[in-house]
Amino acid sequence: MTAASASSASGQPRATRRLAVLGAGSWGTTFSLVLARAGAEVAVWARREEVAREIREQHRNHAYLGDRKLPDAITADSRVEAVLEAVDGIVLAVPAQSLRENLEAWRRAPGLEHGLPDVPVLSLIKGIERGTDRRMSQVIVEAGGIDPSRVAVLSGPNLSVEIAAGEPCASVVAAQDERLARELAHWCAGPAFRAYTSTDVIGVEVAGATKNVVAIGVGAAAGLGFGDNARASLITRGLAEIARLGAAAGADPATFSGLAGMGDLVATCASPLSRNFRLGRALGEGMDVAQAAAAVGQTAEGVATARAVADIAERLGIDMPLTRGVVDVVDHGRDIREATAALLARSVRPE
Repeated sequence: MTAASASSASGQPRATRRLAVLGAGSWGTTFSLVLARAGAEVAVWARREEVAREIREQHRNHAYLGDRKLPDAITADSRVEAVLEAVDGIVLAVPAQSLRENLEAWRRAPGLEHGLPDVPVLSLIKGIERGTDRRMSQVIVEAGGIDPSRVAVLSGPNLSVEIAAGEPCASVVAAQDERLARELAHWCAGPAFRAYTSTDVIGVEVAGATKNVVAIGVGAAAGLGFGDNARASLITRGLAEIARLGAAAGADPATFSGLAGMGDLVATCASPLSRNFRLGRALGEGMDVAQAAAAVGQTAEGVATARAVADIAERLGIDMPLTRGVVDVVDHGRDIREATAALLARSVRPE
């Protein structure tokens, strides 16, 4: 039982929950705001000390949230051991492809040689690890030495700019144990942030990772000048791909009609705030992958995830033509117009 979940025998109010957020990018910093608004004290780990100092002393993270003021309840440090001291829970918000490296490095930090604190861990990361095809919760268990029973994942329509501004948002927290999912949903419960719960960790992670790949394809269609009909068609067929993959991996089909499935897919594929949509649009406008990534300026997880998703689909015998088209473009340099034309020219078949 964590310090935050326990109440004293005298009936005194519960102690303030202290949570560590490992990752000071746009989503990590924004989610720190969500946690602070829900009443927690938040310690953020930043890879660069200058970012940690700016959060700690100026209460801002200008590179990611501009001039938005962060509350005093949020502090930061570049020493992970300091951030993890006496915490009730850990939130992971680093890029998918660096998660394993970070976990291994954190376990070498002073005082952490015997493992990370024995507290619940919530992953905000939407991706599949290239080379291993592992979902993020699997990487956390393997590289972090963390028991699967205390790992949860959060997904949903999570456009950080809107959430940081306090606009209404709903997400889903999934864990093997419904009680853990409920506990972690309470971490972020606030007037503008609603968290639902699920026990379908596989489905939530598959949806959260694969929708980024679909968003690149939809963004490319926008960049090519295609209208709403084409974009709606790609979103719908993208959802079908996600659902097929999830079902083959053992997910609950109902997950894909919920927040982690359709909800996140629509937000990611329809909003110019979405990094993956913006990257796809830049490709459609004629940029190559490196130029498009530079134009976006932040990590678009769908680029690295596309190949991993395609590998899983091939291993499971799942047809994912949209995903294959994105892989051909981002990994093999295929012309975006040619890939899109091939996708739209597929033979007649039942829906």
